[in-house]
Amino acid sequence: MRVCVVALGKIGLPLAVQFASKGHEVIGADVNKRVVDAVNDGAEPFPGEHLLAERLKDAVTARRLRATTDTAAAVRESEAVVVVVPLFVDAEGVPDFGWMDDATESIAAGLRPGTVVSYETTLPVGATRERWAPMLEQGSGLTVGEDFHLVFSPERVLTGRVFADLRRYPKLVGGVDRASAEAGVRFYSAVLDFDDRDDLDRPNGVWDLGSAEAAELAKLAETTYRDVNIGLANQFARFADAKGIDVMKVIEACNTQPYSHIHRPGIAVGGHCIPIYPQMYLWNDPEASIVRTAREANAEMPAYAVDVLAAAYGDLDGANVLVLGAAYRGGVKETAFSGVFGLVDSLRAKGANPYVADPMYTAAELQAEGFRPHRGETVTAAIVQADHDEYRSLGPADLPDVRVLLDGRRVTRPEAWAGRRHIVIGA
Repeated sequence: MRVCVVALGKIGLPLAVQFASKGHEVIGADVNKRVVDAVNDGAEPFPGEHLLAERLKDAVTARRLRATTDTAAAVRESEAVVVVVPLFVDAEGVPDFGWMDDATESIAAGLRPGTVVSYETTLPVGATRERWAPMLEQGSGLTVGEDFHLVFSPERVLTGRVFADLRRYPKLVGGVDRASAEAGVRFYSAVLDFDDRDDLDRPNGVWDLGSAEAAELAKLAETTYRDVNIGLANQFARFADAKGIDVMKVIEACNTQPYSHIHRPGIAVGGHCIPIYPQMYLWNDPEASIVRTAREANAEMPAYAVDVLAAAYGDLDGANVLVLGAAYRGGVKETAFSGVFGLVDSLRAKGANPYVADPMYTAAELQAEGFRPHRGETVTAAIVQADHDEYRSLGPADLPDVRVLLDGRRVTRPEAWAGRRHIVIGA
């Protein structure tokens, strides 16, 4: 097949490389010329994705992958189109379809009969059928279900381990009609490989969920579940703080029973997925009070963490406090909805002078994010925000003037901080 992948970001580019590895000819379309040029040179445009650099180079060298800024032309050449364009929500949780609309119009301009179009970007329930189908029909003059096929098939991978996750998890597909679903199943069966999994009730592979709406809800549900679960864990942690109980001992004990799967509490919930998709679900289902409460509880955790620090340290007014980790999670160079923003704001609100350090970022990059980078200034308190491996061996020798360390991710060794105040959330 000839496949077009629209948007060569941290999910789209590994997908394009995966499709090419199965022997298909892949055209990547992206509005960013720098990204397009890097891909055509066989160079990864962003760091951190395991195996991407070598697999990308192999695909380009073998002439199975090329990139362009002309989406319509790439679609015109292709039998299948996979869309991984970002979709955001605003502060009120309202989706911003701008980039997706633009991409869909470009796809429609190049769409030809027989093509299968798959949206992988997480969407509100109903968007594939009610928004994209009419736009594609209007822009192409073709009829969905007769002239072309349309499915929703959510990406279910984490950056940094995309290739492994593509093999590990079933590929969910939902069509706007039966013919579209069958076309979607055939397409993904031809471009993906799957690990054997004895823990599944049916063989791992491409799973038809029966409708685009079911596939849309599946992605929102699995991510919203995580947010609600973490929100519950954070509530337990806050109660444990008040009672002097180590919540992790409690959670570990609970999870030895097969019906309990309590997640880990923490200083923040960040990234492109967990803070966003519950809000997208709420846009569909505004009466979902459990989802709303959990989202609010998780959003409050950075401010709560600063309160915990202040209770241990004392008045933070004028104190130099170091936030360790700008990234939203360890090993990933990405600040999307990272807890660092809430921590810095809350520290400033208490009169502290917050500094930020992260082994993945230069001082200039941190400054560009709006932070004051730490350049060796004396700090008397510190907060571990990201679970980078580099912080596992952190000790007083690294921060000799720190009196109180709040480890928001439980990655440091308490015994290493003997003689200093070492605190965690939920203890």
